[in-house]
Parts: sequence; C-alpha cells; structure tokens
Amino acid sequence: MTNHAKIVIVIINYLNTQVTIDCLHSLALNFSLNKQYYHVVVFENGTGQKALALLQETIEKQQWGNWVELQFSSVNLGFTGGNNRVIQHFLTTNLPPEYFFLLNSDTLVNDVSIKSLIEFMDAHSTCGICGSQLLSETGDIQASPFRFPSITSEFENGLRLGFLSRLLTNWNVVMPTPAQPCAVDWVSGASMMLRREMLEQIGLFDEGFFTYFEDVDLCKRAWLKGWQVWYAPQSRVIHLEGASSGIVSNSIKRRPSYWFLARRRFYLKHYGALHSVAIDAVFIVSFALWRLRRMLQGKPDNDPPFMLYDYISHSVIFNGFKMPIVKFQCFNKL
Repeated sequence: MTNHAKIVIVIINYLNTQVTIDCLHSLALNFSLNKQYYHVVVFENGTGQKALALLQETIEKQQWGNWVELQFSSVNLGFTGGNNRVIQHFLTTNLPPEYFFLLNSDTLVNDVSIKSLIEFMDAHSTCGICGSQLLSETGDIQASPFRFPSITSEFENGLRLGFLSRLLTNWNVVMPTPAQPCAVDWVSGASMMLRREMLEQIGLFDEGFFTYFEDVDLCKRAWLKGWQVWYAPQSRVIHLEGASSGIVSNSIKRRPSYWFLARRRFYLKHYGALHSVAIDAVFIVSFALWRLRRMLQGKPDNDPPFMLYDYISHSVIFNGFKMPIVKFQCFNKL
C-alpha cells in the first residue's frame, strides 16, 4: 500500500476463485471513490498454488496492482484467521486505516455499496460495526439484520407452530427487514464495515470459531464494550449465498459438524453452562415435536438430513461445558 488508505477491503478466497475474481470486477467497474482512499486485499486462504497463480495473473492482466494486494496462506485459516492476518498487518502500519470492510468473495457491489457505509460511520462515531442489505441475484432481500439468539427464539425455531410463531415474532433471530438505518444486535459478516478504534479496544475475531458465528460473537463483544451495531439498507450488496461456503439458507444438505461446534462455542462463551443446556434442551424438544407433527400431518420434509440427531450429538448436554475450538480438520467430519 503506497498511499494511506481510509479503508481496507478484505476478501477471503477459498476454493471458488472465479467468484472472487467476479467480486473484484464489480469493485473495479462500480466503485467510484478515489483509489487513494481505499485498498483491497485478497487473502488466498489455502486453496493452493493454482488459485494463487490465477489471482496473480488476473490482477496483472487487469492492471489492478495499484489498488489490489494479494496475500496468502498455505493452509486454510478460516474466515476468522484470514481476516485477522490482514487486519493485524495494517494495524501495525504507521498510518492504519479508519475502517476495515469485510466482503465475502461471493458478493457483487456497486458504487453506493461501500461509499454509503463509510458516510454513515463517519456521521455516527459510536457505530463500531455497520452492515449492508443483502440481495439475491434476482433482487430478493436476504436475511441480514438479526437479533441475538435466546431460549425463546430457539423454542420458536424448533416448534414452528404458526400462531405461536406470530406471537413470538419480536424474539425471532431473523428480523423484519428495516427500511431505514437502525441499531440491531448483529449483522452478517458477508458485508460488514468495522471501525479500527473498536477493533483496537475489543480485539479481532475469535479464531476458535474458524468460520460461522464469528460475526455474531464480534457484534456481541462490541455491544458489551459500548459500541453500537447498525444496519444500513442504503448499502446494497448482491450475495450469491453459498457460492463460497456451500451452505445456504433452507438447504436440504446435511449441516456440517463445524457449524454445530461454532454454535456450541458461542453459547458457552456468552451464555454460560446452565443457560446453554437450557437452550439446547428447549430446541431439541421443540424440534422433535415439530418432526412428529410434520410426519403425522404429512408435511414435506425440508429439514437437512439427520438434523435432530446432529443437534443432540453436538449439544452441550452430550459434550460437556468445555468450549470447542473449531479447526480445519472438523470440515472433514459429520
């Protein structure tokens, strides 16, 4: 980085390199801020030499070298480790950026996507984290602003009983999409702006999560230290959900073990042992009742395979109160 950048944009590449290149093209075509104010870092996260070579070749061919930097790791450090390495590097420079913008590789932006987040955070000094409105390729709004999970939300999520779900709307993790900027519990890490001062106070991502629940954890820690988390719908980002991770909402594929491990880590870290037991028990019982009702009523089975078994086998009840550390090896296990 030859000039002082106001913002460093971090994109983690893993496996689907072409998706990352498409994201860079969207930045190059639509980002209207003067290049001296921003710097993009693509962190190749253990995919291998072919991916690294393709990224380097594309950057050179497109003449992006004055605003795109390529960093890499020979092993997969996860979403947490990859972002942390980039952020740590820039925090130690003489003129660190004011903001870090974490952008999923499976996203596409326009000239307002990032500029509006910067303007919002410039105007709100207590905002430590700000998230975008996420849209599908067809313009459908995806879940982005959320509430922190609770016993009530897990009960509703498991039971899925119409009238009860309506009564518990205000406790659902997924919020109705706000039309105006507002403070929320947490926002998706797919498009998340972080204030440097906040990170210097609360610390970086907890690498024990590896990937998943790390954004919830960061937002939770921000609130605990007096920083606000905001959702800014004027910042719109197209999110090709699952193109980089393989996990999508309402997927019928079996949910991988690392998702459950990260979930258990979050609950034990922020809710404690007894509360975590209660959360697991409430979900397991309510979800079992839903599975029974679904079968008796002949409703279609849209749940991921082995969902009840996986929740039980990965629960605090059956695994104890030690916080799990999610590692790359976990990705090969169910």
